Amino acid sequence: MKKLIAAAVAVLSLTAMQAMAGSPVHIWKCQMNDEMGEEELLEYSKTWQKAASKVKGGKDMKSQIYFPVAAAADGTGTDLLYISSWPDFTDYGKFWDAYPESDAAAMEGEAMTCHGSALWEAMN
Repeated sequence: MKKLIAAAVAVLSLTAMQAMAGSPVHIWKCQMNDEMGEEELLEYSKTWQKAASKVKGGKDMKSQIYFPVAAAADGTGTDLLYISSWPDFTDYGKFWDAYPESDAAAMEGEAMTCHGSALWEAMN
């Protein structure tokens, strides 16, 4: 009986830890290529998202583009923030393990150049 209770406590503890875990959000600081406008970038983003969704761990990834409305210059030429999020860190890890050899990775540089990023944990 003690083993059964200990096993139940262990399972419940692991479940509670997963329930409290946040989701990964990767934020890139980017500059649009000279020939690219906002509308063209949005279309490009849809194409990239479709390719990225085929990468292992990318099926449930979501992406957003943030264009500044009122922001101070950061000195690095940031035109936009490109934000990708995953439901959990497992999918994020699978995605980045498979990404370098993907069609989505081959598209990099066609629309923008990114010069910095940070991985955040979103807590809901």
